[in-house]
Amino acid sequence: MIANVLSIAGSDPSGGAGIQADLKAFSALGAYGMAVITALTAQNTQGVRSFQVVEPTFVAEQIDAIFADVRVDAVKIGMVATAEIAAAVADRLRHHAGRNVVVDPVMVAKSGHHLLREDAVAALRDTLVPMARVITPNLPEAGVLLGADAPATLAEMRHAVRELHRLGSEWVLLKGGHLAGVHSTDLLFDGKEVTELRAPRIDTRNTHGTGCTLSSAIAALLPRFEMVEAVSRAKAYLTGAIMASDQLTVGSGHGPVHHFHAFWTGDAAP
Repeated sequence: MIANVLSIAGSDPSGGAGIQADLKAFSALGAYGMAVITALTAQNTQGVRSFQVVEPTFVAEQIDAIFADVRVDAVKIGMVATAEIAAAVADRLRHHAGRNVVVDPVMVAKSGHHLLREDAVAALRDTLVPMARVITPNLPEAGVLLGADAPATLAEMRHAVRELHRLGSEWVLLKGGHLAGVHSTDLLFDGKEVTELRAPRIDTRNTHGTGCTLSSAIAALLPRFEMVEAVSRAKAYLTGAIMASDQLTVGSGHGPVHHFHAFWTGDAAP
């Protein structure tokens, strides 16, 4: 059975991040993708110029419309932008008993522009994180969620992943891409055991939407695989998408990853 996976996130008109990246990742990994839009951004590979939020009541109506008609096997939550939207999302997912919820605590774009208002951090931490089967913060996001400095070493990551788990999610995937070294190491923690996931660090500027893509890949795979397997497969998919990103010529800043790297080959390339 093909999984139906819902993204609740912001829109990126350049196609590299947000719901556009989510839908590409869902499709590439064999899931049927749906999207509830929380915010409209004016952005490209060089950065975010501005964004407009969607009324929380309309965000709730979008969620209700999906669950009233479609079986939802997993939910990925990305940019929620405001405390009010975070509360609306939490309320409707609780009402509909949303499952396999993956929370990517989107706070800052690759360009450094903030995508989460200050008053929304507490709402995200207190209402959405406890609903999650897994959260996927990077190191700066982990620091914000914990009200502390971002982890700067693997040892500090091991301490932080345990502190993050105390916020209430079932699993925590702490991404170590901001550390230096030849490998990018993530830590997956279920409250008992830390699983270390490593991938080669790739020298490229094309990293726009990597967090969106990884969390969406996990959501697409969770209906079919247990957590460790789903995260391992998602990380391998993202690594391949980054490695193939130079095949694309999109923008002059941080370019997108190649979501369909396994399909756009040879004569099948557009």
